[in-house]
Amino acid sequence: MADLWLDIMQIMGSTLRLSTPLILCAMAGLFSERAGVVDIGLEGKLLMGAFVAAAVASATGSPWIGLIGAMLAGMALALVHAFACVTHRGDQIVSGVAINILASGLTVVIGIALFAQGGQTPPLSRAERFGEVNLPFTETFASIPYFGPFYTEILSGQNILVYVALLAVPLAGWVLYSTTFGLRLRAVGEAPEAVDSAGYSVAWLRYRAVLIAGLLCGIAGAYLSTGHGGGFVREMSAGRGYIALAALIFGNWKPVPTFLACLLFGVLESTASRLSGVDLPVIGQIPVEAILMAPYVLTVVLLAGFFGRSTPPRALSIPYVKDR
Repeated sequence: MADLWLDIMQIMGSTLRLSTPLILCAMAGLFSERAGVVDIGLEGKLLMGAFVAAAVASATGSPWIGLIGAMLAGMALALVHAFACVTHRGDQIVSGVAINILASGLTVVIGIALFAQGGQTPPLSRAERFGEVNLPFTETFASIPYFGPFYTEILSGQNILVYVALLAVPLAGWVLYSTTFGLRLRAVGEAPEAVDSAGYSVAWLRYRAVLIAGLLCGIAGAYLSTGHGGGFVREMSAGRGYIALAALIFGNWKPVPTFLACLLFGVLESTASRLSGVDLPVIGQIPVEAILMAPYVLTVVLLAGFFGRSTPPRALSIPYVKDR
């Protein structure tokens, strides 16, 4: 029983690590889409954040400077998206797809120009990456039945950006539901004309929401390349931005259900990786290809099954045109 509990705790610890970029991107999408701006470009901002974080960390030797660079890169792309969609009332889907294409090509081109390694950055040393945070009394608590594995595998030993992602969920809920800014932001996604008539700028509120989304995507990208990984490789986001968007829809644009949806994807990925090469009764070995595609299949299933049942913000994807 103790061994089973340890296995469960290890899977849950791995789930948190694998879910971190999904959680941060999903919270990013939550801010943007609650303000009425569709953010298909989560994937591109995540990828660009990962590249800039690794490149800056490699150049400066500091993952913290890399993190700042990633946040600025994510916000820069978010600013482009806001300029196209809010200021010029462009198609939000087209703008998001364009950002994804831009990030996909630009990271490779700049990577080749700077490092001449096929679009990758040099491998990062331990000092250039975010390490594990070991909480106090980890060794003391390790021998305690049940609580010990929970403390050592889940609470302790995680990357600092994992804790940031977990903190982002209640913080997003507090901002959206307990502050004046959050109230106005949600109102601008439901009834922008009412916000405008109250004397508040719809464009400025949407700009701020999209910039917050870019900042969170930058942190997610920094985690991918300087926390979970040891450098940038081309297309390393691997569709996580789209999966985060699916989790946001599945969570009905609410922080906690969206967080749980991200954990669902993380559990699937963590469990699937453990099944690689394992002989299961009746089934036998599961092909590696089937394991790798499992999160994406789940994304399609969730979108197909729950998109019609979800209730998006009423003004989502609708540019606001002020009545004259």
